[in-house]
Amino acid sequence: VIKRVKVLEYTKTDDLFMVNYEELEAEMKDSMEEILVTVKLINEEITKNPQQILDSQMTLERIKATDNPDIWADVVAFNLRINDPAKYKYIPEVNVLNRLKFILTDINQQKMIVELEEKINQEVKKQIDENQKEYYLRERMKAIQNELGDRAKREDDMERLRKQISEAGMPKDIEEHALNELSRLQSTSSFMAEANVIQNYLEFLVKLPWYQTSEDRNDLSEVKEILDRNHYGLDKVKDRIIEYLSVKIKTNKNPQTILCLVGPPGVGKTSLGISIAEALGRKFVKHSLGGVKDESEIRGHRRTYVGALPGRILKSMEQAQTMNPVFLLDEIDKLSSDYRGDPASAMLEVLDPEQNAKFSDHYLEVPYDLSQVLFITTANYLENIPAPLRDRMEIVQLSSYTEIEKQQIARNHLLHEQLEAHGITEDEFTITDEAILEIIQFYTREAGVRELSRYIGSLIRKAIKNILIEKVEKVEITTDNLVEYLGKHKFIHNLADKKQQVGVVTGLAYTTYGGDTLPVEVTYYKGKGNLVLTGKLGDVMKESAQTALSFIKSKAKEYEIDPNLFTENDFHIHVPEGAIPKDGPSAGITIATAIYSAVTNKYVRNDVGMTGEVTLRGLVLPIGGLKEKSIAADRSGIKTIIIPKENEADIDEIPQEVKEKLDIVLVSEIEEVFKKAIV
Repeated sequence: VIKRVKVLEYTKTDDLFMVNYEELEAEMKDSMEEILVTVKLINEEITKNPQQILDSQMTLERIKATDNPDIWADVVAFNLRINDPAKYKYIPEVNVLNRLKFILTDINQQKMIVELEEKINQEVKKQIDENQKEYYLRERMKAIQNELGDRAKREDDMERLRKQISEAGMPKDIEEHALNELSRLQSTSSFMAEANVIQNYLEFLVKLPWYQTSEDRNDLSEVKEILDRNHYGLDKVKDRIIEYLSVKIKTNKNPQTILCLVGPPGVGKTSLGISIAEALGRKFVKHSLGGVKDESEIRGHRRTYVGALPGRILKSMEQAQTMNPVFLLDEIDKLSSDYRGDPASAMLEVLDPEQNAKFSDHYLEVPYDLSQVLFITTANYLENIPAPLRDRMEIVQLSSYTEIEKQQIARNHLLHEQLEAHGITEDEFTITDEAILEIIQFYTREAGVRELSRYIGSLIRKAIKNILIEKVEKVEITTDNLVEYLGKHKFIHNLADKKQQVGVVTGLAYTTYGGDTLPVEVTYYKGKGNLVLTGKLGDVMKESAQTALSFIKSKAKEYEIDPNLFTENDFHIHVPEGAIPKDGPSAGITIATAIYSAVTNKYVRNDVGMTGEVTLRGLVLPIGGLKEKSIAADRSGIKTIIIPKENEADIDEIPQEVKEKLDIVLVSEIEEVFKKAIV
C-alpha cells in the first residue's frame, strides 16, 4: 500500500540512509457531497474521451473498481496524459477535494490543447485542400487555353517552317525530306515527345547554310599584306595560302586542300588560322579536338537517342552561316579513342576531299557539302596523327622561332598586345631591344613566344605599380635594370666556361616543344659486362645505346682498347633530367662518342653538339628536326654541330642568322665524329 508520509529525521549508516517518518492521513473535512459531485464531473469527462485524458484503457478499469475518493483521486492524477512535472503538485496535497480540483483543471487544460490541435489540423487540411483545388483548376484552365491557343500557334509554326524550308536553298532531295518530316510533325500530337524532336530537327536543318558563301579577297598583294601584318616569318605557310588563292582565281574552283600546321606550342598555329580567314575575307570557326574520345562529337547522335544533338562539325557550320568558312581543327594529334568509337576515323570523312562533299552526320541523316570549307588542322607532333588521317592532309611544318624572330615578334606584336591589355601607353612604358633579347636568352627556353609574352606582361604590371606608388611618369626597361624587375637569370646558355670532360657528350634532340640539348654521360665500373641504361629512355633509344656499345666492342682492337674491359666491367649510360621521357634513334652517334671517350679516357670538346643515328657498321644515318636542333644548339652556346651528310639538303631550312654562328660538320661515318669531337 502506498501512503503519504512526512520525513522527521535522517540517519546515515555505512550503506544507506535511514529515516523516521509519520504517516499523513487524507483530509476529507469538506462536505462529502462536494467531493462526490467533483468526482462525478471528472468521471463524465473521462467517459466522453478516455483516450485524450488517460494513459491507457487499463487505468479506466482501475478507476471504475475504486470507490474510495482518496485512492480514486491518486489513481486518476498519476495516470493523466500530462507531463511529470505537472504531476508533482499532487504528491504533497493531502486534501482530497483540492486534488480533485487539480484533476478537473488539468483535464480542462488538456481538452483545450486537444481542441486547439484539432482546430489547427482542420485549418491546415482546409488550406491544403484549397491549394490542391486551385492547382487543379489552374491546370485545367491552362490545358483549355493551350488547346485553344496552341492550335493557332502550331499552325503558325508549321507555316513558318514550310516557308523557311522553301527559302533555305536546300538541294531538291533534301527539301523533299524536310517536307516529309514537316508532314510527320503535323500528324503528331503536340503532347508527344516525338513532336519536339522533329521540330528541333527541322529548326536546325533550316538554320544550316545551304547556298550562302563568302566572297574571297582576290587581291593577292592585299592578302599577303594582311598575313605579314599579323605574323612575322612563317613564309612557307604564307606562300602556300597565296598559292591556294592563285589556283582558285585561275580555275574559278575551290582547290581541295587540307592544311595541317605542325609545330611546337606557341609558334602561332591557331592565330595563323584566324589571320588566314581575315586575309581571304572568310568567316572563321574553330573546334578543339584535344581529348575528344567520342565519335558522336564529330558525327552527332542518332535522333532515336534522348537528347540527341548534331556533331560539332555541323554546329560550327551553323555558327559560320556560310558554306566556305575557314575551319580550324585544333590539336588534331590529341584525338583518342575508347568504347564510344574512334573520332580519328570519323574525321577521315570530314578531311577527305573525295568524301566530304557528302558528309553524313548521324543527327542530320542527309548528306551535307563540306567541299567548299578550307580546313586547317594544327598539331604539335606529326607522329601522333593516325597515318590514314595524315595521308589526307598537306603537312606544313612550323619550326621554332630564332632569337631574332622572337625579338621582332615581341617588338611588333606582343608588346602592343600587353600594353593594350594593361591599359598603358608607350609614353609610360618602353623596353629596349637589348632587354627583350636578354629576356629571350636568359629567362625563357621555349620554341614559341608564350612565356616571352608573360614576362613582358609581368614587366608592365611592375611598371604600373611604380607609376602609381612612386609617382614616376615613365618606366624604361633596359639591360641595366632588367634583373631588378625579373630577378636573376633562369637559364645560362653559354657553355664556354664549362670544363671538357671524359664520357660526357652534348647531343641535340627534337621534342614536341622544339629543339633542345641532350647531354649523355657514360661511365664503367667492375662488373660482368652488363649495360645499365637510366634517364627514362624509350625502347628505340635503348636499342641505339646497345648498337653503339656493340660497335665500340667490335672496333676494340682497332681503337687499341683492351677487350677484357667490356667483360670485366659494367657500363652505365645516363641521360640527365631523368623524369623526362626520351626516345628516338638520333642520339646514336652521341652515345657512341661518349662510350669511346670513356673507354679511351679522352676528353670531348664542350662546344660541340651532335645528332645522327649510328649503325653496327659505324655508318651515320639521317635524322629529322635539323632546323630546331640547330636553333637549340645556337641558343645553348654551342659553336659546332655534327650532322649526317644525308641531311645536307636540310641546311637551307636553318635560319641564316643561326647558320652564321655555327660550324656545321657533315659526316657519314662515326670515325669522322670522333676526329671532330675528341680532343
